[in-house]
Amino acid sequence: MMASDTALVIVDLQNDYFPGGRFPLVGVEQAAANAARLLAAARAAGRPVIHVRHEMPAGNPPFFAPGSAGAAIHASVRDEGGEPVITKNRTNAFRDTDLKAILDAQGLKGIVLAGAMSHMCIDAAARAATDLGYAVTVVHDACATRDLDFNGVTVPAAQVHAAFMAALAFAYATVVTTDDHLASP
Repeated sequence: MMASDTALVIVDLQNDYFPGGRFPLVGVEQAAANAARLLAAARAAGRPVIHVRHEMPAGNPPFFAPGSAGAAIHASVRDEGGEPVITKNRTNAFRDTDLKAILDAQGLKGIVLAGAMSHMCIDAAARAATDLGYAVTVVHDACATRDLDFNGVTVPAAQVHAAFMAALAFAYATVVTTDDHLASP
């Protein structure tokens, strides 16, 4: 479990990323199930929990349209009991949001990240948090991504995820499984 000066931050586990949504991810249901385990443990221990949700700018966005059902936090990890919900419009959960102010107001020194997408918002939040001086843990099996295309090559989601987790583990975060995180003191 996480230290008392650490918050669980669940990033962008929103309906559009799930089957039937506008931008489904590979493995998102298993990642959300693991994030739900982290959430239940944090709540049971009285640890801080912060939810982050993305809304695309107005117009006709491909997903996470403001006010849409797809932009809502998935039921498996929905906020409750006054847990803060940060709405962001950019990849980095710290940019132009109150996330840092919320962490600092509670005297928090670290974050545990779960959510989506591994190669975008999880990566950006982990790097920004480290740059801001927070200790960062990424629970890799509570994160999901999708296949990417580059220069005519399709990179499978598992490889995208592994590459980004390896990069974060190299210099930005402690990267662990849900089971290992829940078993830690």
